[in-house]
Amino acid sequence: MPQEAQARRSAPPDTTAVEAVVPLSDLPVQAQVVHQRILTGGPFRHTQDGTVFGNRERHLPRQPRGFYREYTVPTPGVRHRGARRIVCGGKEMRQPETCFYTGDHYNSFHRIDPRH
Repeated sequence: MPQEAQARRSAPPDTTAVEAVVPLSDLPVQAQVVHQRILTGGPFRHTQDGTVFGNRERHLPRQPRGFYREYTVPTPGVRHRGARRIVCGGKEMRQPETCFYTGDHYNSFHRIDPRH
């Protein structure tokens, strides 16, 4: 394989998987509740909530490690954590600069517009 093609294959992607902006009011009610809890500092149902989200797949805009934190969005009828999450980024956990919603366990994200 030519060197140039090999370099393209091994290079990390420059794009993100953030597909669109979604109004907060369009998210499931459970996500709206979790978003409000993020702004007030909890309480949260799972010990993993508020932990660092590594963004290893680089689906979100690149930021230093520790910028993003993840929170579980409960799924009705599911006893485990399920696939739904909110990931927020910023210096202040209660005042995130930006938040994203994923309904498919980090495969795709939508930026949350909290004004709607």
